[in-house]
Amino acid sequence: MPVLSLGDALLVSIQVDLQDNTVLALQEDLAERIVATGARGVLIDISAVDIVDSFIGRMFASIAALSRLLDAGTVVVGMRPAVAITLVELGLSLEGVRTALDVERGMKILRELSQRDRVRTVDEADDLTPVAEGGGPAAGA
Repeated sequence: MPVLSLGDALLVSIQVDLQDNTVLALQEDLAERIVATGARGVLIDISAVDIVDSFIGRMFASIAALSRLLDAGTVVVGMRPAVAITLVELGLSLEGVRTALDVERGMKILRELSQRDRVRTVDEADDLTPVAEGGGPAAGA
């Protein structure tokens, strides 16, 4: 399954019905590509997917968790109503998986996440500023 680079994100467009072994291979390939490219986000386009089962639903959540551990957000885009209904009926809320109606909106979510992470990183760096005994910044900080 092809994985394309879009700036600092990876795009996977799933154009076939998913089989268990295909999803497992995708998970491994994505992990390797995230590390190799330093991607900050992953978009999984499932607009061509008609059918999902509980295993595939859980794998979307696993891919999102794996991506988070590798410092990349995940957005599943293009979910058809029938797929969403099936996931709900299976009791799969896909915790930790963000969704968007299309790739454009998915990219917007990834940009917002990336900006939030940058702000958080700056705030965390500010928290590391040495403090003098009087409560203000230490000399030279």
